[in-house]
Amino acid sequence: QVQLVESGGGLVQPGGSLRLSCAASKFTLDYYAIGWFRQAPGKEREGVSCIDSSDGTTFYADSVKGRFTISRDNAKNTVYLQMNNLKPEDTAVYYCAAGLIATMDQTYFSSWGQGTQVTVSS
Repeated sequence: QVQLVESGGGLVQPGGSLRLSCAASKFTLDYYAIGWFRQAPGKEREGVSCIDSSDGTTFYADSVKGRFTISRDNAKNTVYLQMNNLKPEDTAVYYCAAGLIATMDQTYFSSWGQGTQVTVSS
């Protein structure tokens, strides 16, 4: 069974940075598109970013473009989400997920991690 584990969340002040990691076990992450999604309290889960498995094409939600960067290190079987210039509205539980298609549509992702909390507050 595909297993994903997120890490790197925490409390950060507005304008600060965090790097989230999504580590895979029991499967080779290279063959999957990996997406990052987030869910804020009282809101639906939304797509943040995703990266294609073949050519590394990336996609971002408009709300994070220019601030977040997704990348993958296949040697470490890990995908990262570098988050800069964080804002209070970025506060949410962040999830990574594996799927066969690089898309911001979460219905295409079948394996999910447990999530990591990101809180942006002064």
